[in-house]
Amino acid sequence: MLASNICSRLQALGDPEKACVLQRFFKTGKGEYGEGDLFVGLRVPEIRKLANQYMALSLPETIQLLQSPIHEARFLALLLLISAYQQGDAVLQEHIYGLYLQNTHCINSWDLVDVSAEHIVGAHLRYRNRSPLHKLAVSSLLWERRIAIIATFHYIKSGEFDETLFLAELLLRDQDDLIHKAVGWMLREVGKRDRFAEMAFLKTHYKVMPRTMLRYAIEKFEEGLRQQFLQGEI
Repeated sequence: MLASNICSRLQALGDPEKACVLQRFFKTGKGEYGEGDLFVGLRVPEIRKLANQYMALSLPETIQLLQSPIHEARFLALLLLISAYQQGDAVLQEHIYGLYLQNTHCINSWDLVDVSAEHIVGAHLRYRNRSPLHKLAVSSLLWERRIAIIATFHYIKSGEFDETLFLAELLLRDQDDLIHKAVGWMLREVGKRDRFAEMAFLKTHYKVMPRTMLRYAIEKFEEGLRQQFLQGEI
């Protein structure tokens, strides 16, 4: 089973009309965050079904798939890496974690980060030193910064918020809208589990937060409270 064969099958199964829609949705035009990315026109549920058929793909071939110019192939590769990580022993998990970080230039869209970061980076660092997250959070590569904050979703789901709040503060002045959205989303997820923790963070920082980050963070608040934050009246 070869990555090249899988890519050929993805192309055969793809829908050119869907591909055009996806390329617009994922901002693949000149100067946009996804400039030059290639789509064949497969939806996520379709890719997940295909992943079930390729679970036996070797790790080297999976990395070849991750390095494909085809977006759906990279998404599929990440699903396979997640499965291999979750089923692997400690040695294999360490290897997959290392390969993931060596290939962050291929994990180059918000959906690729969001489907994988918590399950590989977040999971791997759960009981380890978290300094790799801090290094990622100050990277010049947008996708590494997003990996850092999204990886903490793994901890949020377990009721641990300190890492998320630390990185959120670190990223407060990030210039990229995709980071603003990611941080706001993670803060909102903290608030779903502990409104006090989110409120304490927001009261300290909301006046300097990018507007998009704040809007994402308070999306589920009662309308009156939302308006107080938006109008700077807290």
